[in-house]
Amino acid sequence: MNHLSQITTDHLRQSVIAVPPLARNIDLSINESENQKIINHLEHGGITFLLYGGNANYYHIALNEYESLLNLLDHATAPQTIVVPAVGPSFALAIEQAAILRNTVFSTAMYLPPTAAFTPDGFVDGFRRFVKAYAKPAVLYIKHDNMIHVPQVKALVREGLVSWIKYAIVREDPAEDPYLSHLTNEVDPNLIVSGIGEQPAIIHTRDFNLAGFTAGCVCVAPTLSMNMLLAIKDRDYETAESIREQFEPLEDLRNAIHPVRVLHDAITLAQIADAGPILPLLSNLKPDESTPVKRAAIELLQIENNLRSPATSQ
Repeated sequence: MNHLSQITTDHLRQSVIAVPPLARNIDLSINESENQKIINHLEHGGITFLLYGGNANYYHIALNEYESLLNLLDHATAPQTIVVPAVGPSFALAIEQAAILRNTVFSTAMYLPPTAAFTPDGFVDGFRRFVKAYAKPAVLYIKHDNMIHVPQVKALVREGLVSWIKYAIVREDPAEDPYLSHLTNEVDPNLIVSGIGEQPAIIHTRDFNLAGFTAGCVCVAPTLSMNMLLAIKDRDYETAESIREQFEPLEDLRNAIHPVRVLHDAITLAQIADAGPILPLLSNLKPDESTPVKRAAIELLQIENNLRSPATSQ
Protein backbone atom coordinates (compact mmCIF):
# COMPACT_ATOMS: atom_id res chain seq x y z
CA MET A 1 0.00 0.00 0.00
CA ASN A 2 1.13 3.51 -0.78
CA HIS A 3 1.95 5.13 2.58
CA LEU A 4 1.02 8.70 1.70
CA SER A 5 1.08 11.56 4.15
CA GLN A 6 -1.88 13.11 2.33
CA ILE A 7 -4.01 12.59 -0.77
CA THR A 8 -3.79 15.30 -3.43
CA THR A 9 -5.87 16.22 -6.48
CA ASP A 10 -3.35 14.37 -8.64
CA HIS A 11 -4.10 11.18 -6.71
CA LEU A 12 -7.84 11.68 -7.18
CA ARG A 13 -7.32 12.03 -10.93
CA GLN A 14 -4.80 9.23 -11.51
CA SER A 15 -7.12 6.25 -11.10
CA VAL A 16 -10.74 5.31 -10.94
CA ILE A 17 -11.40 5.00 -7.20
CA ALA A 18 -12.63 1.43 -6.87
CA VAL A 19 -15.08 0.62 -4.07
CA PRO A 20 -14.80 -3.16 -3.69
CA PRO A 21 -16.93 -5.63 -1.77
CA LEU A 22 -15.40 -7.54 1.13
CA ALA A 23 -15.16 -11.32 0.79
CA ARG A 24 -16.13 -13.38 3.83
CA ASN A 25 -16.09 -17.02 4.88
CA ILE A 26 -19.20 -19.01 5.74
CA ASP A 27 -18.74 -18.09 9.41
CA LEU A 28 -18.63 -14.38 8.35
CA SER A 29 -14.93 -14.03 9.15
CA ILE A 30 -12.85 -12.10 6.61
CA ASN A 31 -11.54 -14.29 3.78
CA GLU A 32 -7.99 -13.08 3.14
CA SER A 33 -7.28 -15.17 0.05
CA GLU A 34 -10.50 -14.21 -1.77
CA ASN A 35 -10.06 -10.53 -0.93
CA GLN A 36 -6.55 -10.83 -2.34
CA LYS A 37 -8.05 -12.12 -5.61
CA ILE A 38 -10.36 -9.10 -5.83
CA ILE A 39 -7.47 -6.72 -5.17
CA ASN A 40 -5.24 -8.48 -7.71
CA HIS A 41 -7.97 -8.28 -10.35
CA LEU A 42 -8.30 -4.53 -9.80
CA GLU A 43 -4.57 -3.84 -9.74
CA HIS A 44 -3.96 -5.93 -12.86
CA GLY A 45 -6.54 -3.73 -14.57
CA GLY A 46 -4.60 -0.57 -13.70
CA ILE A 47 -6.45 0.52 -10.54
CA THR A 48 -4.24 2.21 -7.94
CA PHE A 49 -6.87 3.60 -5.56
CA LEU A 50 -9.20 1.51 -3.38
CA LEU A 51 -11.93 2.84 -1.10
CA TYR A 52 -13.47 0.36 1.34
CA GLY A 53 -16.87 1.67 2.39
CA GLY A 54 -20.47 0.89 1.53
CA ASN A 55 -19.81 -1.95 -0.94
CA ALA A 56 -17.64 -3.62 1.70
CA ASN A 57 -20.56 -3.22 4.13
CA TYR A 58 -18.47 -1.25 6.62
CA TYR A 59 -21.80 -0.18 8.09
CA HIS A 60 -21.98 -3.44 10.02
CA ILE A 61 -18.39 -4.55 10.66
CA ALA A 62 -17.33 -5.46 14.18
CA LEU A 63 -14.88 -3.31 16.07
CA ASN A 64 -12.86 -6.38 17.05
CA GLU A 65 -12.13 -7.18 13.38
CA TYR A 66 -11.31 -3.61 12.36
CA GLU A 67 -7.58 -3.66 13.07
CA SER A 68 -7.04 -7.01 11.36
CA LEU A 69 -8.95 -5.75 8.33
CA LEU A 70 -6.73 -2.66 8.14
CA ASN A 71 -3.66 -4.88 8.31
CA LEU A 72 -5.02 -7.03 5.49
CA LEU A 73 -5.66 -4.02 3.25
CA ASP A 74 -2.19 -2.67 3.95
CA HIS A 75 -0.35 -5.90 3.14
CA ALA A 76 -2.56 -7.24 0.32
CA THR A 77 -2.14 -4.21 -1.93
CA ALA A 78 0.76 -3.20 -4.17
CA PRO A 79 3.21 -0.49 -3.08
CA GLN A 80 1.66 2.04 -5.48
CA THR A 81 -1.94 1.41 -4.41
CA ILE A 82 -3.72 3.96 -2.21
CA VAL A 83 -6.21 2.50 0.26
CA VAL A 84 -8.84 4.43 2.20
CA PRO A 85 -10.95 2.61 4.82
CA ALA A 86 -14.25 3.84 6.23
CA VAL A 87 -15.48 4.56 9.74
CA GLY A 88 -18.89 4.94 11.34
CA PRO A 89 -21.63 5.76 10.65
CA SER A 90 -22.28 5.41 14.36
CA PHE A 91 -20.50 8.26 16.17
CA ALA A 92 -19.37 6.05 19.06
CA LEU A 93 -17.99 3.45 16.65
CA ALA A 94 -16.17 6.10 14.60
CA ILE A 95 -14.44 7.47 17.72
CA GLU A 96 -13.32 3.96 18.73
CA GLN A 97 -12.11 3.31 15.19
CA ALA A 98 -10.15 6.58 15.30
CA ALA A 99 -8.09 5.23 18.19
CA ILE A 100 -7.14 2.22 16.05
CA LEU A 101 -6.48 4.27 12.91
CA ARG A 102 -4.09 6.63 14.70
CA ASN A 103 -1.61 3.77 14.99
CA THR A 104 -1.72 2.88 11.29
CA VAL A 105 -0.19 4.21 8.07
CA PHE A 106 -3.48 5.17 6.42
CA SER A 107 -3.43 8.79 5.28
CA THR A 108 -7.17 9.30 5.75
CA ALA A 109 -10.48 7.52 6.36
CA MET A 110 -13.98 8.11 5.04
CA TYR A 111 -16.80 8.90 7.45
CA LEU A 112 -19.82 6.91 6.25
CA PRO A 113 -22.97 9.00 5.77
CA PRO A 114 -25.59 8.61 8.51
CA THR A 115 -28.86 6.93 7.65
CA ALA A 116 -30.90 7.60 10.81
CA ALA A 117 -30.97 9.62 14.04
CA PHE A 118 -28.95 12.62 12.84
CA THR A 119 -29.20 16.32 12.07
CA PRO A 120 -26.86 18.34 9.83
CA ASP A 121 -25.50 20.20 12.87
CA GLY A 122 -25.06 16.95 14.76
CA PHE A 123 -23.28 15.27 11.86
CA VAL A 124 -20.89 18.20 11.45
CA ASP A 125 -20.13 18.09 15.19
CA GLY A 126 -19.47 14.36 14.99
CA PHE A 127 -17.24 14.75 11.93
CA ARG A 128 -15.18 17.42 13.69
CA ARG A 129 -14.82 15.25 16.79
CA PHE A 130 -13.74 12.26 14.72
CA VAL A 131 -11.08 14.26 12.88
CA LYS A 132 -9.78 15.57 16.21
CA ALA A 133 -9.61 12.02 17.59
CA TYR A 134 -7.97 10.70 14.41
CA ALA A 135 -5.61 13.68 14.12
CA LYS A 136 -5.89 13.61 10.31
CA PRO A 137 -8.35 15.12 7.82
CA ALA A 138 -11.13 12.72 6.79
CA VAL A 139 -13.10 12.02 3.62
CA LEU A 140 -16.54 13.62 3.67
CA TYR A 141 -19.14 11.41 2.00
CA ILE A 142 -22.22 13.42 0.94
CA LYS A 143 -25.04 11.03 0.08
CA HIS A 144 -28.27 12.82 1.05
CA ASP A 145 -29.67 16.30 0.45
CA ASN A 146 -30.48 16.82 4.12
CA MET A 147 -27.25 15.41 5.47
CA ILE A 148 -25.08 18.52 5.49
CA HIS A 149 -25.56 22.05 4.14
CA VAL A 150 -23.12 23.58 1.68
CA PRO A 151 -21.98 26.37 4.08
CA GLN A 152 -21.16 23.65 6.61
CA VAL A 153 -19.09 21.78 4.02
CA LYS A 154 -17.26 25.00 3.17
CA ALA A 155 -16.50 25.58 6.85
CA LEU A 156 -15.09 22.07 7.33
CA VAL A 157 -12.88 22.48 4.26
CA ARG A 158 -11.71 25.92 5.40
CA GLU A 159 -10.80 24.47 8.81
CA GLY A 160 -8.59 21.86 7.11
CA LEU A 161 -10.69 18.92 8.34
CA VAL A 162 -11.54 17.45 4.92
CA SER A 163 -9.12 15.33 2.90
CA TRP A 164 -11.50 15.12 -0.07
CA ILE A 165 -15.22 14.78 -0.76
CA LYS A 166 -17.19 11.91 -2.23
CA TYR A 167 -20.39 13.30 -3.75
CA ALA A 168 -23.10 10.68 -4.27
CA ILE A 169 -26.53 12.28 -4.22
CA VAL A 170 -28.50 10.46 -6.93
CA ARG A 171 -30.50 12.66 -9.34
CA GLU A 172 -32.91 11.63 -12.07
CA ASP A 173 -30.87 13.93 -14.33
CA PRO A 174 -27.32 14.37 -12.97
CA ALA A 175 -26.91 17.50 -15.11
CA GLU A 176 -29.66 19.18 -13.08
CA ASP A 177 -28.22 19.31 -9.58
CA PRO A 178 -28.64 22.59 -7.65
CA TYR A 179 -26.83 21.21 -4.59
CA LEU A 180 -23.75 20.19 -6.59
CA SER A 181 -23.78 23.52 -8.44
CA HIS A 182 -23.85 25.36 -5.12
CA LEU A 183 -21.18 23.08 -3.67
CA THR A 184 -18.74 23.57 -6.55
CA ASN A 185 -19.25 27.34 -6.35
CA GLU A 186 -18.25 27.32 -2.68
CA VAL A 187 -15.69 24.49 -2.55
CA ASP A 188 -12.83 23.78 -4.96
CA PRO A 189 -14.14 21.00 -7.28
CA ASN A 190 -10.60 19.58 -7.33
CA LEU A 191 -11.41 18.26 -3.85
CA ILE A 192 -14.60 16.50 -5.00
CA VAL A 193 -15.08 13.20 -6.80
CA SER A 194 -18.23 11.79 -8.35
CA GLY A 195 -19.36 8.96 -6.11
CA ILE A 196 -22.03 7.09 -8.09
CA GLY A 197 -20.07 4.96 -10.54
CA GLU A 198 -19.52 5.27 -14.27
CA GLN A 199 -23.05 6.36 -15.17
CA PRO A 200 -22.94 10.07 -14.09
CA ALA A 201 -19.14 10.34 -14.22
CA ILE A 202 -18.95 12.07 -17.60
CA ILE A 203 -21.43 14.77 -16.61
CA HIS A 204 -19.90 15.26 -13.17
CA THR A 205 -16.34 15.59 -14.45
CA ARG A 206 -17.13 17.54 -17.63
CA ASP A 207 -19.93 19.86 -16.50
CA PHE A 208 -19.09 20.28 -12.80
CA ASN A 209 -15.28 19.86 -13.08
CA LEU A 210 -15.07 17.16 -10.41
CA ALA A 211 -11.64 15.59 -10.05
CA GLY A 212 -12.56 11.96 -10.77
CA PHE A 213 -15.00 9.23 -9.86
CA THR A 214 -15.54 6.23 -7.63
CA ALA A 215 -17.12 3.05 -8.98
CA GLY A 216 -18.30 -0.39 -8.00
CA CYS A 217 -18.61 -2.08 -11.41
CA VAL A 218 -14.94 -1.27 -11.94
CA CYS A 219 -14.39 -4.34 -9.74
CA VAL A 220 -15.62 -6.48 -12.65
CA ALA A 221 -13.97 -4.52 -15.49
CA PRO A 222 -11.12 -2.34 -14.18
CA THR A 223 -9.29 -1.93 -17.50
CA LEU A 224 -12.50 -0.81 -19.17
CA SER A 225 -13.28 1.67 -16.38
CA MET A 226 -9.74 3.06 -16.51
CA ASN A 227 -10.14 3.50 -20.27
CA MET A 228 -13.23 5.58 -19.56
CA LEU A 229 -11.31 7.75 -17.10
CA LEU A 230 -8.51 8.25 -19.63
CA ALA A 231 -11.03 9.20 -22.34
CA ILE A 232 -12.60 11.76 -20.00
CA LYS A 233 -9.16 13.22 -19.22
CA ASP A 234 -8.50 13.45 -22.96
CA ARG A 235 -11.93 15.11 -23.44
CA ASP A 236 -12.83 12.25 -25.79
CA TYR A 237 -16.40 12.14 -24.55
CA GLU A 238 -17.66 10.04 -27.46
CA THR A 239 -15.34 7.20 -26.43
CA ALA A 240 -16.16 7.72 -22.77
CA GLU A 241 -19.87 7.50 -23.54
CA SER A 242 -19.46 4.28 -25.51
CA ILE A 243 -17.64 2.77 -22.52
CA ARG A 244 -20.26 4.04 -20.06
CA GLU A 245 -22.93 2.20 -22.03
CA GLN A 246 -21.08 -1.09 -21.58
CA PHE A 247 -21.38 -0.78 -17.80
CA GLU A 248 -25.07 0.10 -17.97
CA PRO A 249 -26.62 -3.43 -17.90
CA LEU A 250 -24.95 -4.41 -14.61
CA GLU A 251 -25.40 -0.93 -13.16
CA ASP A 252 -29.11 -1.00 -14.01
CA LEU A 253 -29.43 -4.24 -12.04
CA ARG A 254 -27.63 -2.65 -9.10
CA ASN A 255 -30.15 0.18 -9.17
CA ALA A 256 -33.13 -2.14 -9.57
CA ILE A 257 -32.19 -4.70 -6.91
CA HIS A 258 -29.60 -3.27 -4.51
CA PRO A 259 -26.20 -1.77 -5.38
CA VAL A 260 -24.20 -3.51 -2.64
CA ARG A 261 -25.87 -6.92 -2.89
CA VAL A 262 -25.59 -7.06 -6.68
CA LEU A 263 -21.92 -6.09 -6.76
CA HIS A 264 -21.03 -8.49 -3.95
CA ASP A 265 -22.60 -11.47 -5.70
CA ALA A 266 -21.50 -10.38 -9.18
CA ILE A 267 -17.89 -10.94 -8.10
CA THR A 268 -18.75 -14.54 -7.22
CA LEU A 269 -21.03 -15.18 -10.20
CA ALA A 270 -18.35 -13.96 -12.64
CA GLN A 271 -15.80 -16.17 -10.84
CA ILE A 272 -13.45 -13.29 -10.10
CA ALA A 273 -13.39 -14.43 -6.47
CA ASP A 274 -15.69 -16.13 -4.00
CA ALA A 275 -17.12 -13.18 -2.10
CA GLY A 276 -19.09 -15.55 0.13
CA PRO A 277 -21.96 -14.48 2.36
CA ILE A 278 -22.67 -10.81 2.70
CA LEU A 279 -22.59 -9.48 6.24
CA PRO A 280 -26.00 -8.89 7.87
CA LEU A 281 -28.06 -6.80 7.93
CA LEU A 282 -27.80 -7.27 4.15
CA SER A 283 -28.43 -10.58 2.37
CA ASN A 284 -27.17 -12.32 -0.74
CA LEU A 285 -29.22 -12.36 -3.94
CA LYS A 286 -32.16 -14.69 -4.40
CA PRO A 287 -31.97 -17.21 -7.28
CA ASP A 288 -34.27 -15.19 -9.54
CA GLU A 289 -32.08 -12.14 -8.96
CA SER A 290 -28.83 -14.02 -9.52
CA THR A 291 -29.66 -15.13 -13.07
CA PRO A 292 -29.65 -11.69 -14.76
CA VAL A 293 -26.78 -10.48 -12.56
CA LYS A 294 -24.65 -13.47 -13.56
CA ARG A 295 -25.34 -12.87 -17.25
CA ALA A 296 -24.51 -9.14 -17.04
CA ALA A 297 -21.39 -9.71 -14.93
CA ILE A 298 -20.01 -12.41 -17.23
CA GLU A 299 -20.65 -10.27 -20.32
CA LEU A 300 -18.86 -7.32 -18.71
CA LEU A 301 -15.95 -9.51 -17.62
CA GLN A 302 -15.64 -10.87 -21.17
CA ILE A 303 -15.20 -7.31 -22.45
CA GLU A 304 -12.53 -6.83 -19.79
CA ASN A 305 -10.73 -10.04 -20.72
CA ASN A 306 -10.74 -9.10 -24.40
CA LEU A 307 -9.10 -5.79 -23.53
CA ARG A 308 -6.38 -7.52 -21.55
CA SER A 309 -5.77 -10.18 -24.22
CA PRO A 310 -6.86 -8.71 -27.59
CA ALA A 311 -5.73 -11.82 -29.47
CA THR A 312 -8.42 -13.92 -27.76
CA SER A 313 -11.16 -11.84 -29.37
CA GLN A 314 -9.93 -12.39 -32.91
